Amino acid sequence: MQMEAIKSKSYTPGPNPFWVLSLWGLAVLLLTGVLYDSLRMMVEVWLDTEEYSHGFFIPLISAYLIWMQRRELAFVNGFRESSIGLALLFFALLLGVLGGLATIKTLQQYGFILGLSGLFAAAFGTRGLKTVWVALLFLFFMVPFPSFILNNLSSKLQLLSSWLGVEFIRACDIMVFLEGNVIDLGGYKLQVVEACSGLRYLFPLASLSFLCAYLFKGPFWQKLLVFLSSIPLTIFMNSFRIGVIGVLVNYWGTEMAEGFLHDFEGWAVFLLCMVLLFIEMWLFARLNGSNTAFSELVQLPDEWFDGKANFSADVKLNQSVFACIALIVFMGASMHAMRAGEDIIPPRKVFASFPAQLGQWQGRRDYIDGRYLKELKLTDYVVMNYVNPSQRSNVNFYTAYYESQRNGAAIHSPRSCIPGDGWQITGFGQKEFSDIMFQGQPLRVNRAVIEKGDYKQLVYYWFPQRGRMVTNEYLVKWYLFYDAIAMHRTDGALVRLVTGLEPGQELKEADLRLQSFLKELAPELAGYLPGAEPQTSVN
Repeated sequence: MQMEAIKSKSYTPGPNPFWVLSLWGLAVLLLTGVLYDSLRMMVEVWLDTEEYSHGFFIPLISAYLIWMQRRELAFVNGFRESSIGLALLFFALLLGVLGGLATIKTLQQYGFILGLSGLFAAAFGTRGLKTVWVALLFLFFMVPFPSFILNNLSSKLQLLSSWLGVEFIRACDIMVFLEGNVIDLGGYKLQVVEACSGLRYLFPLASLSFLCAYLFKGPFWQKLLVFLSSIPLTIFMNSFRIGVIGVLVNYWGTEMAEGFLHDFEGWAVFLLCMVLLFIEMWLFARLNGSNTAFSELVQLPDEWFDGKANFSADVKLNQSVFACIALIVFMGASMHAMRAGEDIIPPRKVFASFPAQLGQWQGRRDYIDGRYLKELKLTDYVVMNYVNPSQRSNVNFYTAYYESQRNGAAIHSPRSCIPGDGWQITGFGQKEFSDIMFQGQPLRVNRAVIEKGDYKQLVYYWFPQRGRMVTNEYLVKWYLFYDAIAMHRTDGALVRLVTGLEPGQELKEADLRLQSFLKELAPELAGYLPGAEPQTSVN
């Protein structure tokens, strides 16, 4: 009877590997579904933005690296071993909630990667997370920077690349003058536009250098330098490309900066950056006393190929998978409830009735192109060009209103959009007017001086947000998150005034012009932008 019992015990069936893996796969699918909108927007950026067109390759490479290390992975069996993973997953979903309320999709995209890491740690424990942490960290390179960071970074790189490029042209004994991002060669003028800022090299090269540093056989400090060197390498080589184009244009005309030749130069520069990166690793290898060939500088470790890897033999039904699924479903339902809850839409006058006459200022209505309106996702707007005949001056007035800043609709800050139009912000600060009241408060605005070539403009702007006048873009996001919970409101607006400066005109004159216009505008504008008073929902 004892032998019979032992024999029976040895045939006790274990968990079916297919169903165990299917449960973990279901958890990944649910996480993807909960954060689907932000992931869809990320893929749209990959498709529409050259700087992130490499994004499609990042998850494939990361999955391949994890698959190659599968021999070192073993499923854990217990909540205690999965506690780190559950904590990571909860934090990731919390980021998803915060990102949704503040309309910061980047937070949700980072939350998705943290969520994947949490699910991985719940399945394979801390040891498994330590095994593949680099492959998971590599996923962060697929997440696009927010537009306000990307545009500011692009404008700074434009100026730096222009300056270095001009220095190269001067080194070739060519007379050249630089104004902002415009290179004046006398007979020709070249503008270093946003596409030539170097970001389309920087992001792919940074991803590649991170991967190379990981697979390079050397001490940590050398790996770190290999990765960090991608930044100055990109800036220098992009500046070199701009300088070469300037020299070619000087001798053979603007055809050298257009068409196939221009694109070919871009590809050649990127390939040269990769070659220099490998030369750097080769020099480090020689410094370490190794005669490693170029072809062996970056290769997968030999131990990844030793033995046969098979998940099936070690698959365990970890009960934490049900906790992960329940947590994702609960947080996903909470996010849906927050999105589905009706925002309070306060009553206001529509901008179609905004007056064309403000005191002595006479306005002419203008309109935004449909393709830009689709991107802005605003509810209502007005663009008016006002002229004061007595002062022979003009002001461009623009206001965008959003009745709800959910589902991807959010205010676009001029500080992000100005560099994207080729303008450079050469002065920035805040200004408060104690004698101009807006919604019962002294008006405070951002004041920016912008330049493009020989042109200069003065810009005032601020963000009316549910009774607050906010000048800081980050505070806009914080109040949006807070008011969505406390007030059930996410409406808000941007107000922007622009006036040009004639050659030789002082900034003080432009300031007085905008202040004169603001005194007429503020009382009239208040009726079109709701304040903080309690409102009832309007259908």
